[in-house]
Amino acid sequence: MEKMLEEILPIMDVEHDCILSKQGDITVAYKVELPEIFTMSDSDYEAFHQAWIKAMKVLPKFTVLHKQDWFIDSKYKADFTREDTSFLSRSSERFFNERPFLDHSCYVFLTKKPKGRKSSSSLFSNLLRRSIVPEETLKLSPLQDFLDACGQFAHILQDSGFVKLLRLKRAQIISSKSDVGIVERYCTLSENRYIKDLDFSDGLKVGDQNCQLYTLGDAVDLPPLCGSRINYDRYSTDRTKFSVGFASTLGQLLSCNHIYNQFVFIDDGQKTLQKLESKRLRLQSLSAYSRENAIARDATNDFLNEAISQQRLPVKAHFNVLVWTDEQEKLKDLKNLVSSALAQMDAVAKQETVGAPQIFWAGIPGNAADFPMNDTFDIFAEQATCFLNLESGYRSSLSPMGIRLGDRLTGKPVHVDISDEPMKMGICTNRNKFILGPSGSGKSFFTNHMVRSYYEQGTHVVLVDVGHSYKGLCDMVKGYYFTYSEENPIRFNPFYIGEGDSLDTEKKESIKTLLLALWKKDDEQFKRSEYVALSNAIGGYYAHLESNSDVFPCFDTYYEFLRDQYREVLTGDKVKEKDFDIDNFLYVLRPYYRGGEFDYLLNATENLDLLQERFIVFELDNIKDHPILFGIVTIIVTEVFINKMRKMKGIRKMILIEEAWKALMKDGFAEYIKYLFKTVRKFFGEAIVVTQEVEDIISSPVVKQAIINNSDCKILLDQSKYQNKFDQIQELLGLTEKEKALVLSVNKANDPTKKYKEVFISLGGVLSKVYRTEVSLEEYLAYTTEQSEKVKLFQHAEKFGGDLAKGIRAMADEIRNNDQNQ
Repeated sequence: MEKMLEEILPIMDVEHDCILSKQGDITVAYKVELPEIFTMSDSDYEAFHQAWIKAMKVLPKFTVLHKQDWFIDSKYKADFTREDTSFLSRSSERFFNERPFLDHSCYVFLTKKPKGRKSSSSLFSNLLRRSIVPEETLKLSPLQDFLDACGQFAHILQDSGFVKLLRLKRAQIISSKSDVGIVERYCTLSENRYIKDLDFSDGLKVGDQNCQLYTLGDAVDLPPLCGSRINYDRYSTDRTKFSVGFASTLGQLLSCNHIYNQFVFIDDGQKTLQKLESKRLRLQSLSAYSRENAIARDATNDFLNEAISQQRLPVKAHFNVLVWTDEQEKLKDLKNLVSSALAQMDAVAKQETVGAPQIFWAGIPGNAADFPMNDTFDIFAEQATCFLNLESGYRSSLSPMGIRLGDRLTGKPVHVDISDEPMKMGICTNRNKFILGPSGSGKSFFTNHMVRSYYEQGTHVVLVDVGHSYKGLCDMVKGYYFTYSEENPIRFNPFYIGEGDSLDTEKKESIKTLLLALWKKDDEQFKRSEYVALSNAIGGYYAHLESNSDVFPCFDTYYEFLRDQYREVLTGDKVKEKDFDIDNFLYVLRPYYRGGEFDYLLNATENLDLLQERFIVFELDNIKDHPILFGIVTIIVTEVFINKMRKMKGIRKMILIEEAWKALMKDGFAEYIKYLFKTVRKFFGEAIVVTQEVEDIISSPVVKQAIINNSDCKILLDQSKYQNKFDQIQELLGLTEKEKALVLSVNKANDPTKKYKEVFISLGGVLSKVYRTEVSLEEYLAYTTEQSEKVKLFQHAEKFGGDLAKGIRAMADEIRNNDQNQ
């Protein structure tokens, strides 16, 4: 027999944003934002669990708490409409397009049953009947009391800091022409506006979807023990236990279309205990005839003792999982998935067949009061809340700033802001970052990805590298790459004043610092008179340039100005040799003048405008042990970034020092790094240090005190080789036990069908997560540090006149073709 859904739908209307049923039940609906999975510690789960118990205790008698978690198989939809995206960003969008993931949404429905309402059962449901609204529903006072209790419930949960609740309005509950409301969404199991039949004649069918219902509705099927959390063995180690919510296996970890319904019925606790007392007496009388009766009597007695001695709130509960698929043959696979998920909780799955229509019907938002009570069991609120799903999937930041990383479970791309948003939230006081990862952990890969993301969002980047990790990326963005080789030695020109720069005090100071470093040894002091003479020489030199436009600013012309003209100025001013020995100065600096050993170093005629250049790499591999060149280059690096820091107002700046530990041991540079980490925050900048070995951190007092203490963002890659001595790292970095478990879980259970490494990010010690660093083939080729791949890539680029983007595209196509042919 066919009926119109409109005739039998238990929902009458929505008034004042409350759902009214035809039985007189009033329901307040909330959309809930739960914590992200794999981000909570043991103590967090316990605190969240206690918050649910406290919230539940403020609800009045005859209230039903119905928590409904939707998990929908979805696919990432790429955005190809933006025109300002780079070649690599478009490649990333193509790579992630159609990536499957589980989309989660959670609702809480609080339903107040009118006094005297008859309880439903499998044989007595409003699916089969309708009735007139009870008198109590028409009164204003009980409604207001219930709304007040709901408000307290929401406040208690939100005050825990783990969850956000948003009260649903009429437009979100009831469908409109443009949007699907939650009632229609449940009745059609879809967000699309399609009219579907509900068929209860042979199992449960919603349109073309074949549904199955699995329940935890009997105490016999429950696990012998329950708690707020459970160990997740895939991410646990010998030294750490990794926690997930007790019911997570029925939530985010159950990878199929499903709804997890959680019902808790708060009735008159005193009457419930009286009924159980009567039951205990009956069982006492019958215990002599059957051992089962004696066991049931003892169990009932224990329940009553716990209720009274520990002031427990007795409730009735029911939990069910509704799964569906449009392919009949997949139902067996779904059954195995759900059975396995329940088995991990140590529970037994019961597939509902006869009672499925009534239980499905009671799951309609606002109809929880019509749940068949013969499918519930007695339990305390403390145990019932263990079965609530406490977690959601990873969420993307709304901030325009950030990097693209992957959700740990599925690799779904998420936008992560590790710079601005933590500052606004107050969990970080600076944007500095400390990155630790042994060789082969994907450290350079992650930093390449981060640097490229920041560059594309307008950041000025200065990199100090050892090992050519950023050559591909630098060529890709057409930045300046300073490196040393015998054929093409490193060249600078500190005397050149580019567009947007000027001869201000800072420019003069930077040139003076460089000249004094070239003239004097580290332990040799300079006189005040020498400092004044150099200042005058610099001022005179730039005045000389203004009156002689054909003179090119560089060290050679500066040296000639000192030798030929400034010497006469000193003679005229009667400056004595002991105050400024110009002959000694010219003699010591002679190697940097034309024809000298280092005449190339300060006389560059290209790559001059370092202030305006947004991507600069200083590669120090060949000069890190050179007594002369290294000192000069580090001074120039510091001056370049300080110049940007102070003059590029309102523009983000980043300096990243990669694998430069030998360099950092030099006193001058170490002190500069210390200064940088303490002050860069004030200039909208961030300083980042990358290291490989644990010993590097411990042996450098500069790192230990200045860098770690002033880096609120700590990024760690695979530390499995250090897990037996990780306590030292944990103490040094100030990581919590939760963060330790997260770090040691990195790369523990990676998807073997995907190529990626995981990365741990801690923000201020408050927010900690593990993400995937998964990129497209084109991004991989731009970031790779494998020598054979880099050589092949540059060979491809040569075919296109050195255009690296075209070379990457050609090499990526070649690799894909080879994979398809194999």
